[in-house]
Amino acid sequence: MSPLRRSRHDAQDKQRQLDRYRVDPEGRLTTDQGIPVDDTDNSVKVGERGPTIMEDFHLREKITHFDHERIPERVVHARGSGAYGHFRATESLAEYTKAEFLCDTSLETPVFVRFSTVAGSRGSADTVRDVRGFATKFYTRQGNFDLVGNNMPVFFIQDGVKFPDFVHAVKPEPHNEIPQASSAHDTLWDFVQLQPETIHMMMWLMSDRALPRSFRMMQGFGVHTFRLVNDAGRSVFVKFHWKPRLGVHSLIWDEVQKVAGRDPDFNRRDLWESIDAGRYPEWDLCLQIVPEEDEQAFDFDLLDPTKIIPEEMVPARPVGRLVLDRNPDNFFAETEQVAFHLGNVVPGIDFTDDPLLQARLFSYLDTQLLRLGGPNFTQLPVNQPVAEVRNHHRDGPHQTLIETARAAYHPNSLSGGCPALADEGAFRHYPERVQGHKVRKRSETFADHYSQATLFWNSMADWEKEHIVDAFRFELGNVTHWHIRKGVVGHLNHVDHDLAVKVAEGIGVAPPDRPVTLNHGRSSPALSQADQPGSVVGRKIAVLAAEGVSADDVRSVKEPLIDQGAFCHVIGPHDGSLPSTGGGVVEVDRALRTVSSVVYDAVVIPGGRTSVDILTGCGDAVHVVAEAFKHGKPIGAIGEGIDLLKAAPMLEGVRLADRHDGEVADTGVVTQAAGGGATRWFLHEFTDAIAKHRHWDRAKERVPA
Repeated sequence: MSPLRRSRHDAQDKQRQLDRYRVDPEGRLTTDQGIPVDDTDNSVKVGERGPTIMEDFHLREKITHFDHERIPERVVHARGSGAYGHFRATESLAEYTKAEFLCDTSLETPVFVRFSTVAGSRGSADTVRDVRGFATKFYTRQGNFDLVGNNMPVFFIQDGVKFPDFVHAVKPEPHNEIPQASSAHDTLWDFVQLQPETIHMMMWLMSDRALPRSFRMMQGFGVHTFRLVNDAGRSVFVKFHWKPRLGVHSLIWDEVQKVAGRDPDFNRRDLWESIDAGRYPEWDLCLQIVPEEDEQAFDFDLLDPTKIIPEEMVPARPVGRLVLDRNPDNFFAETEQVAFHLGNVVPGIDFTDDPLLQARLFSYLDTQLLRLGGPNFTQLPVNQPVAEVRNHHRDGPHQTLIETARAAYHPNSLSGGCPALADEGAFRHYPERVQGHKVRKRSETFADHYSQATLFWNSMADWEKEHIVDAFRFELGNVTHWHIRKGVVGHLNHVDHDLAVKVAEGIGVAPPDRPVTLNHGRSSPALSQADQPGSVVGRKIAVLAAEGVSADDVRSVKEPLIDQGAFCHVIGPHDGSLPSTGGGVVEVDRALRTVSSVVYDAVVIPGGRTSVDILTGCGDAVHVVAEAFKHGKPIGAIGEGIDLLKAAPMLEGVRLADRHDGEVADTGVVTQAAGGGATRWFLHEFTDAIAKHRHWDRAKERVPA
């Protein structure tokens, strides 16, 4: 069998394993023992109004199962969303690793990916300011490999022994369980001001990276430095990166607070609907590879999880493609029960002595034992490898395998010595030489806590810096103890004096009069979200319309955008249909009162005098335009639709099309004076504006939205 056919066979076999556990909803109702049930609305009683009797086994089973159907939620990363897909290497890495799925470009490896927020509970909102988890389970023929990462490349702490302290600090405060899914409170910032190693990560957390527009537009990072080991036993260091094909794009703080009220499932809904519509999310797997002999070649320690390797120093090399193309069938059985573990590695991938990584190797497995009821959680369909499993593990809660071998030990003769030890293809730990005294001490190479935080600040565009300052002001403005505010500002003064002064002025703290450390001036363009690649694929466009709208304008905008992969919704004063010019009708997708500009990426107003007059007299419609403008979103208008832009407050200063200048594009506002349908120019400019995501060069400060 060829490698490609064998890979497809493995994926099909995995699907067959999952199918064994699927329940046919079309069949008749039964108990858990398969006994048919003809009434599940009434318990068995003594007479119609008498007491319920204990022999009603269906009642007892139904209630008992309900009472026990919740499992403990994850301590962190509780709120998540997942999808199935596949990975294929685009070049062979056999020079560096014997991990088959990274060496054979003909293999299509099935995967399951779970995205998540970190701090909040399962019932919190998607769009909070938080780190996002990006965990990928590769079902490889050599066993399962779990790449458990985040959307930020660094972490809050350097040593895993501090992990409980950090999580306790960021979680809701213990005396009142407030605030939920928020870092804007005293205990987190008290931890920060006493732990300078957190400052680099806090710069990322205060940036727009903490507010992703979509999981589809979010980077992923393995965070830690790992090893790749080839067939000859040679090793290199490696950092794993996921780079979204749609570019890295974010929301802004004003939006996320409103989105949390309008649609708390904003990110998970976006992922589900995109896959359901065939607009499959894609990422490139990129590796930063460092030869062993260059381990000490940097001014930071490769094993320090609070540091990045700037891409100017070691480029991120694209080596494979990830595509998510199938939604789960059952959230609990798959997304909630999937169990990731950093210790799930395959031959060719190994660990380093990163002290945070070493602690996480224990923590992940330990938590699965509690959450999933015992050591047999690997038998759950979503966790089962495609590789054959043979060992001497026995019994325990939820054992589903029926072992027939007499011997459950090694060595044995009663079972013919089986399962036998592998004579090839086994995982062997890299034979790194280790020596030293047992000490509780941090390496001096981990001592620089500020220079990479400065690098991050220097790399930001002006609008990104503005958002970071506003974020620090909001977060620290919710801290009630003033010594904590002062302590954080003191650390920021090590990062950049101007940053510290601006934050201090916003939170009532005396600004530092001089820098503690001079800004080194270095930057890394890869850290900024400015000038990201963009696309209209998966973008949500609101088409504002009312009675008397131009059907030609609606159709000429909506159809081309849908053809390019966007979602277009006609937003009207009410559900149903709208009579249009020329006697036809335009179907409404959503009523205006049920939506908001914050759940859309762009707004377009078609012509039609009556329609525009109605919308101009509607405060909600005018607010949609003004708010979209303030958030830097693309806005389009055709014919009489331009009058709605003129009615939106504080949009003066933006050039609009008129009879003297019939087509104008100005800071993402695209207008066409003539009606009768969108021109080719309008569609080109509007789609280009959407692909650029946001337009920050607008005078938007006075917009009251």
